[in-house]
Amino acid sequence: MDNRRIGVFDSGLGGLTVMKELMALLPNESLVYFGDTGRIPYGTKSEETVLKYTRSDINFLQTFHLKAIIAACGTASSIALPKLSGQYDIPLLGVTKAASRRAAAVTRNGRVGVIGTTGTIRSGAYRSFLEEENPEIQTVSVACPMFVPLVEYGYAEKEAAKMIAKDYLQEIIESGADTLILGCTHYPLLKKVIGEVLGDSVTLINPGECVAGDVKKLLEENDLLSKEKQTEQYQFYVSDDPAEFIRLGSMFLERPIDGLVSRIDIEKYN
Repeated sequence: MDNRRIGVFDSGLGGLTVMKELMALLPNESLVYFGDTGRIPYGTKSEETVLKYTRSDINFLQTFHLKAIIAACGTASSIALPKLSGQYDIPLLGVTKAASRRAAAVTRNGRVGVIGTTGTIRSGAYRSFLEEENPEIQTVSVACPMFVPLVEYGYAEKEAAKMIAKDYLQEIIESGADTLILGCTHYPLLKKVIGEVLGDSVTLINPGECVAGDVKKLLEENDLLSKEKQTEQYQFYVSDDPAEFIRLGSMFLERPIDGLVSRIDIEKYN
């Protein structure tokens, strides 16, 4: 048994959908979340910048006594983690590989759709991971940059979201994919709209659920599960004003986080 914390980082709010899954699946674990709200978004940045930001995020989280770190950001998972593999003594898990493994396992016709930020789709990471699982899988990838602001401005279940989703997802529909990876951590909040557009025949893969399962397996196999809940079980840090993070973060988590969020200078950890 191991009562050390688990670290989670994201470019902003979206990683809270991963945090939510971890809270549900591993209720005794203590979690530290860092949202890089001062440098968001990662999805439009160069590979060099994403790598720099990811390193500093990990450096900050390593100031805590952690047993694992999760890249809850699809862009960081896709672009930075493959390059950082083996550079740290602590296990690093990302949403991209976990979701790819699940999609490869559940697809019935070998056609998998991927939607994500511009950076995630440009990286081709999902395609690569899917081909590692099964070289015969056909992947169709579509960048959906408008989905993030739709979620953050409260339009996730409004008609505007459905209209934009119909446009973005047309290529997925035409491809005949029977499985779709929600390749950005904001997108689970659009699951209802996406499901309505694609229909019941398409299985939606939530990367947060997938990586939470991987974390649980890692902890169980290495006897690292926490024995009991710790004081200050959940801690949240941001790199900009916490006010907006508190407001929207409570919506992402479906629980209040007021009073639990601190601001830090992430530039100190470059």
